[in-house]
Amino acid sequence: MPADPSPSYDELLAVNAGLAARLEQALTRIAELEARLKQSSGNSSKPSSSDGLAKPAPKSLRGRLGRRPGRPAGSEGTTLAQVADPDVVVRHVPDTCGGCGGGLTGVAEVAVTRRQVFDIPLPEVVVTEHQIVTVSCPCGHNTTGPTWMVLRSCVLVGVGGWRGSGLCR
Repeated sequence: MPADPSPSYDELLAVNAGLAARLEQALTRIAELEARLKQSSGNSSKPSSSDGLAKPAPKSLRGRLGRRPGRPAGSEGTTLAQVADPDVVVRHVPDTCGGCGGGLTGVAEVAVTRRQVFDIPLPEVVVTEHQIVTVSCPCGHNTTGPTWMVLRSCVLVGVGGWRGSGLCR
C-alpha cells in the first residue's frame, strides 16, 4: 500500500505557522531597509557626501518678488539699427556652386544679405606736448610761461593727462 502523500492537518498548521513567522521577519526587515533608504544628511547624522546623486535642490534665501526677470511684458525692446554707410564692407562671394560644384565666376548676383557687426575700437594713446616757453624782456628779465603742478615732470602718464605718475630721464 502506497504512503499517503498529503500532509495531515496538524502538519499543515505547523508549516503555516513557520511561514507566517518567516513572513513577519521579512516584513520587519523590509521596513528597516526602507527606513534606511529614506535617510539623508538632512534628516540623520549621515554626512552629505553619502547622499550620492539624490541631493536636494538648493533653496534660495531670497524671497520671491512676484515678478518675472527681464523686461516688463508688453514693453518695446530696443536694438542697434543697421547703418546706411558702414566704415568697412567685406563681401563673401561663393567660388563654387553648392549643388553641382561648378565655378561661379562671372555669374549674376541674385540677392545680397546684409549683416553688420559693431566693433568698439581699442583706446588710442594721445600724446600732447606742452611747450613751456621762456622769453627775455628788454629789461633783461627772463619770464617763463605758466605751468601747472602736474606738468613739472618731463613725461606724465595718467587719466586725461592731468593725474598720474611723472618720469624724467
